[in-house]
Amino acid sequence: MGLVGLCSAVLLLSLVALCSAAGSDAPRGVAVGFVFDPKAKCEPPCKHGGVCIRNNTCFCSKGYEGETCQYANCYPKCKNGGTCLRPGKCRCPPAYGGRYCHKVTCEDGCWNGGECNAVNGVAKCICPSSWTGSKCQDAICPQGCRNGGMCVAPGICSCPEGWLGGACHTAVCTKSCLNGGKCISPDKCRCRRPFSGPLCEERKKSH
Repeated sequence: MGLVGLCSAVLLLSLVALCSAAGSDAPRGVAVGFVFDPKAKCEPPCKHGGVCIRNNTCFCSKGYEGETCQYANCYPKCKNGGTCLRPGKCRCPPAYGGRYCHKVTCEDGCWNGGECNAVNGVAKCICPSSWTGSKCQDAICPQGCRNGGMCVAPGICSCPEGWLGGACHTAVCTKSCLNGGKCISPDKCRCRRPFSGPLCEERKKSH
């Protein structure tokens, strides 16, 4: 066949193989001009499955880069200061989460409709107007809760025994105060003159 004919045949076969591979789902090979030296030495050795193709030159497997394939790469890149641990896996700084550190995360989440936002690089729950606290866990009672009452929901106080009302401001007397007396604390009456006694039932005698 002669040298020229042989070269033409090899070139033609190479082009056919290249064209058929281009239209298939087969993985792409190395670009034309790639030279692989089976006797090549790489010091330090190639990491993460990289192949030493020439002296001190590594061909990295997918997902790694660097002179010795020592660095993992993440696409999209890790955001908000995250570092790529392995292909597609980021280590995120505090306050961020998600596969690429793209989400702001608050430890234990935000309650009662709070939203997690980064404020100066710190994750913080932004609470609706009726809630407060680091996780929006504390209800706000604008009127306050008096006499040992506790705010358990926006504007709602839980009152200790002996008190009622929206702010736990109304004392309860199990027996009504008589003769115009007023219940001023649990089971204690304030009496009008000339009355006295626990229930204002006694009239003071004038001398």
